[in-house]
Amino acid sequence: MSYTHTSRPDRGPERSAPDRAALAEVGPGVHAWVQPDGSWWINNAGAVITDDGIVLVDTCATAERTRRFLDAVRAVGGEAPIRFAVNTHLHGDHTHGNALLPDSTAVVGHVATRDGILADTLLTAPPPVWEPVPRWEITEHRAPSVVLRDSLTLHVGERAVELHHPGFAAHTPGDVVAWVPDAAVLFSGDLLFHGVTPLVFMGSVEGALKSLEWLAGFRPTAVVPGHGPTFPGSALPRVLEDHARYYRFVLDTARKGRTDGLSPLEAAKRCDLGEFANWPDAERIVLNLHRAYAEADDRDMDLAEAFGDTVTYHGGPLPTHV
Repeated sequence: MSYTHTSRPDRGPERSAPDRAALAEVGPGVHAWVQPDGSWWINNAGAVITDDGIVLVDTCATAERTRRFLDAVRAVGGEAPIRFAVNTHLHGDHTHGNALLPDSTAVVGHVATRDGILADTLLTAPPPVWEPVPRWEITEHRAPSVVLRDSLTLHVGERAVELHHPGFAAHTPGDVVAWVPDAAVLFSGDLLFHGVTPLVFMGSVEGALKSLEWLAGFRPTAVVPGHGPTFPGSALPRVLEDHARYYRFVLDTARKGRTDGLSPLEAAKRCDLGEFANWPDAERIVLNLHRAYAEADDRDMDLAEAFGDTVTYHGGPLPTHV
């Protein structure tokens, strides 16, 4: 069974409403910015707010969405300065809004995230795979000026925010989670897509699967995923298992496709998505298969070909919901 965008009755403009985003407290002084519906370019972010300053976790894809996020943070945090902004990884839905932060804010991320942002060309030359092209209203990237390779702890007043890298590529080479130990809140970045099809085309399918064991080592009371709704820590084992089944499905589909001499697109068209067919953005199976094939063949992935195949499978340009 294959999937096309037009075949989904619940995929339409009415489903995606990032303008309905809201700041919700998920722990004492810890807030999640959740943008429905978590699809392409619609991410989650957050803020740890103290009287001495604020730590942001990610920004948003466009100026409008980032301003809305910052206004909500200021409404809660008052005059407290934004001392740090953490980038959980390099993708523009989490980092483009860095450009709107005060000059005094230190942007923090993994060294691979800094390198990736500096090399990114999407703001100036977006490929014609999304429709409409997001209205960035941002013209220049702002990359982290403070970088880590393994772990780093940020201190604001008496609060600490721990940043940890799993030690290998997963969603991207530079994934970082933000852990707020005194509130036991975990910001997972795009290591977790809650109720949304995961995406690992710039990382590693095997690494993404391995990262789930690493995430299981945290004992949160609340989790803020990179996309999709927040959830209580008690649900983390189930969410991790959902991801694990999907990654194993991708790996198994890739193995069978390579054995039968199929391209990633052909393997995607042939496979039955089963329980994953109803996850938003199911067309990501094509990108994930391209990554799995590239890993199995120990070669670089052709991003242009992979996105072209994804558009073909999807039946048209990918949505941006702007």
